[in-house]
Parts: sequence; C-alpha cells; structure tokens
Amino acid sequence: MNNLEIAKNNFLKAEEILSPYATKSSEAIRLREEKNDIRPAFFHDIDRMIHALSYTRYIDKTQVYSFKENDHISKRMVHVQLVSKIARTIGRALLLNIDLIEAIALGHDIGHTPLGHAGEKMLNEISRKEQKENFSHNIQSVRNYMYIENKGEGLNLSIQVLDGIMCHNGEILSNEYKPKKKTKEEFLKEYQESYQNRKKSQINTPMTLEGCVVRISDMIAYIGRDIEDAINLGLFNRKDLPKEIVNVLGNNNKEIVNTIILDIIENSLNKPYIKMSKKVYDALFALKQFNNQYIYSKSMTKKEREYYKVGMNKIFNRYLKDVEEENQNSIIFKIFLKDQNKKYQQETPPKRIVIDFIAGMTDDLFRKEIKELEKLEKK
Repeated sequence: MNNLEIAKNNFLKAEEILSPYATKSSEAIRLREEKNDIRPAFFHDIDRMIHALSYTRYIDKTQVYSFKENDHISKRMVHVQLVSKIARTIGRALLLNIDLIEAIALGHDIGHTPLGHAGEKMLNEISRKEQKENFSHNIQSVRNYMYIENKGEGLNLSIQVLDGIMCHNGEILSNEYKPKKKTKEEFLKEYQESYQNRKKSQINTPMTLEGCVVRISDMIAYIGRDIEDAINLGLFNRKDLPKEIVNVLGNNNKEIVNTIILDIIENSLNKPYIKMSKKVYDALFALKQFNNQYIYSKSMTKKEREYYKVGMNKIFNRYLKDVEEENQNSIIFKIFLKDQNKKYQQETPPKRIVIDFIAGMTDDLFRKEIKELEKLEKK
C-alpha cells in the first residue's frame, strides 16, 4: 500500500465508529459516475462547493435585514456557517457523518435571492406568471449545483447532498424528523415535481439522518440570532421576549442554541430519527411565532417592499429583452451568460435564464441595477 492509499484510508477511519443510522461515504450516489481521489465523496463535495463562484456571493446576501448600516447584522454567509457548526455538533454527538452534514449545511441556501425571503416571494410571483413554475430557494439551490454552476456543467454533487439541500426547509417545524429512503430516480422526481407544487417542496423529507439534522439546525441557527440582530437594531428589547419561552429556552442566542442542541441529543441518541422533547418543541414553536410577528413581518416597510417588487419586475423585463435580442453589452451577458456553456445557453428558455441570473445576484448588485434602470428612465 502506497502513501496515498494510506492517506485515503486515514480519511475514512472516523467512519469506523459511526452509528448504524449514519450514511457512509461508500453509499454516495452521483448523477454522473466519476473516479474518486483520496477524498471521501461528501468531503469532496464540500471542496467543490466552497470553491464555486456562487459560494462567494453568500457574503452579500440578506439573512433578514437588507441594507442596514450596521456591520454586526447577520448576512447569509454567517447563517450557513452557523447551521454547519450547530449541525456538526449534533452530528458528532450522535455519531453521524460530519462530512455529509457540512456539505448540506454549506450549500443549503445558495439559491436564495437578493432580499432573502422577501425577494424569494417576489421572484416566485414572476416565475409563476412568466414560467408557470414555482420558485423556491431550496429548489433553486439544487438547480444551481446541477445545471448552473461550473459554467453550466454542474458540480456533480452526491445525491445525498443535493437531497439534503432540497429538503432543508427550516421554516416548517416538526417535533420529529425521520429520513425517507430514496433512489436517485425518486430524488429527481421530487425535484421536478417541486416546480409545480411549492408546498410539496417545503415538506419533502430528507433521505438521510444527516439531512434531518441540517433541517432542524437551520431553524436553531436563525431563531436566536435573528433576535440578537433585531435587538441590535433597536426594534425591541430583550425584556419583551415572552417569559414562558425564556423560562424554557433562555433569553439570548447562546442559551437558546445550547438548550435545543442538548435536548435533541438527549432525545435522539441511538435513534433512527431526530427528536425534541415536547417542552422544548412547544417553546421553539412559540418563539417562531414571536419572531414572525415582531421580526420577519417587519424586516421591510411596505414602501420598501413595493419599491423592490417593482424594481425586480423592471430588471426582469429588461434582462429578458436583452437575452431575446442578444444584447452582448447587457450585464446579463457580461457577468453571467458569457461564462455559461453552449448547452445551458441553447437549452435554457430566456425567462429561465433571467430568473437564474436574478436569483444569483447579490443584494448590492440587485439594488445597483434598479438604480441604473431608474437613470435610463429619466433620460
């Protein structure tokens, strides 16, 4: 055995003690077969994602609050790192595959639009009107990794990673998360169906226990951190948090995260599912309702929301005209289409191209493009 073969075995030593419910690297399925190097499949997927262009754009994408003059307000990049850390903490305690968990966590929000969930809603309205298809950030994340990234070639990520990303929806809380076994064909069927059934795309069940861990970790990562951001912006005081919630979970992000993680570990160790106690589940459900009322519904003013909605429609129509007329001077050609392969350009309908481009934009570029159109309209 040469040194590289020894190194390859060293990568896999940690899997010798994994839970019987964990997903082994040898179980990884890819859309296209390829020769492996010394890195296990899911570990390799992490490398592919963090070196991809779309990963860099996380740094300027909204988590909850857009365009706030405060350097300590969370961006999407911080969120995915928090999800990864929380999920790996739970996964390590439960002896699950940490590489698979990290890959799903780091990639799960790559399809988020500018302006976060507000922007997603706006782009969904455009997609339904123009494409007769739903737009969901989790489905766009999968699309990005399969058909857009790497100049249209995709990254050929493992099905288990893509499925975990597709099924990560942290907006819907459950008391128990149990994986559902799938074939590659079943995964692809769920993916395709999601364009016509948005509700289904939000409740699809991950095929691995690691995917289940990331799904609940998504909520753990944002629920307390969003409170800290809101307090930092002066939107409410810590004493405004309901006592019945604080008495169970704590009154700051550190306590909330720690309480939920320990509760999940205690209720999920050596089990084929991820579960919380009823007390913690009820408190987390109530906290989510509190956040919906005092944070998410107020992340933008009505005036801001209408301004950006009109702006998104304007830039959609402008880019669509540019694509249809093959305007090479347009930004959609200069920073997007010029790097996409012929297959993507020839087989992707113009409206879908524009949706892909807008979904991938950073907040700053999105706002800049709206301002540019406003200047042109005044001429």
